[in-house]
Amino acid sequence: MHIPVSETQKVDILTFEDARTRRAESAEYDRERWLYIPDFYSEYRYILGTVGQNPLICIGINPSTAAPDDLDNTLKSVERIARGNGFDSFIMFNVYAQRATNPDHMDHELNEALHRENMEAFRWILARSGKHPAVWAAWGTIVEKRDYLKRCLADMVEIGDKYGAIWYHAGKPSVKGHPHHPLYLKKDSLLENFDMEGYLTQI
Repeated sequence: MHIPVSETQKVDILTFEDARTRRAESAEYDRERWLYIPDFYSEYRYILGTVGQNPLICIGINPSTAAPDDLDNTLKSVERIARGNGFDSFIMFNVYAQRATNPDHMDHELNEALHRENMEAFRWILARSGKHPAVWAAWGTIVEKRDYLKRCLADMVEIGDKYGAIWYHAGKPSVKGHPHHPLYLKKDSLLENFDMEGYLTQI
């Protein structure tokens, strides 16, 4: 279980660039295989994924406890579905970077600094993921937990447009149109195109 020690406004936040370039001596994982930024367990996480030439970028709401070689059930499902759809790797990214096992424990107000650096992480991911990065909307109904999450998503769509991102979903959307969460998908679920701009107008 990860319960935030406090609102992230009270936590020292590394910029994405500092988090990306640092190398913790205590980090015990294969850097040739894993992307993990920051490379230590903290109150927030920008990126967790595997290294490859054709990644599937999966978007959840917020990170939990997963780390390299210690994936939770959601990340195991993401990895299976990425492989099943022809991708050689996956990158787990989140609309908001604060770790919380229970989304009810997320910040009640948007941490602007954390959001800004998280969007820098998103730009970095897209820039290294080919001409038309594949972005899988996979946050489920949890997006309703905080009002600021819609703004975060809108920023992501704007950034994605600049990099030619193609949005996908898997499984049947919820009654309100939210894309299905990976944890409850069949192993052989296929990705389908997702109208992100239309989605944002209806939530």
